[in-house]
Amino acid sequence: MRVRIATELERTRARSALLTDAVDEVELMRQHSPLMSPLVWDLAHVGNQEELWLVRDVGGREPVRRDIDDLYDAFKQPRKDRPQLPLLRPDEARAYLVTVRDKVLDLLDGVRFDERRLVENGFAFGMIVQHEQQHDETMLATHQLRVGPPALTAPPPPPAVVRVGGEVRVPGGPFTMGTSTDPWALDNERPAHRVELDPYAIDAAPVTNGQYLAFLADGGYDEPRWWSAQGWAHRQAAGLSAPMHWRRDGDGWGYLRFGRFSPLVLDEPVVHVCYYEAQAYAAWAGRRLPTEAEWEKAARWDPATGRSRRYPWGDEDPTPEHANLGQRHLAPARVGAYPAGASPLGVHQLIGDVWEWTSTPFHGYPGFAAFPYREYSEVFFGDAYQVLRGGSFGTDAAACRGTFRNWDYPIRRQIFSGFRCARDLRPDEVA
Repeated sequence: MRVRIATELERTRARSALLTDAVDEVELMRQHSPLMSPLVWDLAHVGNQEELWLVRDVGGREPVRRDIDDLYDAFKQPRKDRPQLPLLRPDEARAYLVTVRDKVLDLLDGVRFDERRLVENGFAFGMIVQHEQQHDETMLATHQLRVGPPALTAPPPPPAVVRVGGEVRVPGGPFTMGTSTDPWALDNERPAHRVELDPYAIDAAPVTNGQYLAFLADGGYDEPRWWSAQGWAHRQAAGLSAPMHWRRDGDGWGYLRFGRFSPLVLDEPVVHVCYYEAQAYAAWAGRRLPTEAEWEKAARWDPATGRSRRYPWGDEDPTPEHANLGQRHLAPARVGAYPAGASPLGVHQLIGDVWEWTSTPFHGYPGFAAFPYREYSEVFFGDAYQVLRGGSFGTDAAACRGTFRNWDYPIRRQIFSGFRCARDLRPDEVA
């Protein structure tokens, strides 16, 4: 376990370095959008969290920089105000991270994993790995919002190798949602509990650019009847007319991605749409967004055994053949690119590519208990946030599994968000 933890910590830090070494000091200190922190704030923040939880709490050691705790407290410092704070300069932030990491690797040699719940099965270390990976995805989203020459490179995603389309029917009945056994699962994924669902149909793949383009071409952004009252009010107030980063390209559309413009790839999952846009498309298509439980059953339930898997393909960790994860590519892959990652029911690309909006607000499961602190999940519970599932091409495998829950405001679309649709089955369709 110690080797695995050390490997995950170093692998994660290498990604943070790649994202921050790609631009100069001016770009690191600049706020590229009021929705995002300066990259250098994210960098020092992950080090501060590592110090708070691992050096001070797990290790019981003296603080490295107690004087910066308030600067990097996400609850005390709104994103819009962070550029005005006396932040560590990039060289200071990097040196701070090195000092903290040296102390963590030193204490890792002697920590007892059966001493208390916080360190059981290495949980505290896994929590820090996931936290940093989540900020790495946030920094990747910041790079997407940058103006200027491209700073990141990656090979293109693999091509489609199978044809995927239409919908998959999911039988009604119970399944096990959430987990009580995954050692690094976070509090909002717990506990495992039985959920009873009516039969339904769900798209075999995420909605693509080509499908979404048909909604746009049919005047979907100009028809209030497809939008909820809140969605239409936001569409008007924000002037929404197409997914974020779509640009006109002659008679068609293109996409501005990490500083590079390219024609729209029609069979890629649509990305950078908000919940209200997803909801409107679904209404236009005569469908709806899946509930969170419907999404998870489609992703985890094995009809042959009745058990819920850790991932759609089984319990083993993702490989590059299973899913588009970890910033290996800088775009979603075409639908049909990952047949090895399909669920037993034949639902594709549930993990990776794009976060998928669900119709479920973010709440705790029955029996939820905050751990190790309320601010990770509990303070966000309520109808203000919608649940997203599945991860994106910018999500690392350490921070993504069939039970992992993400959440955001329904107006957000700077995140790597897409969706798939679902519908109720008619009585004559139920076997």
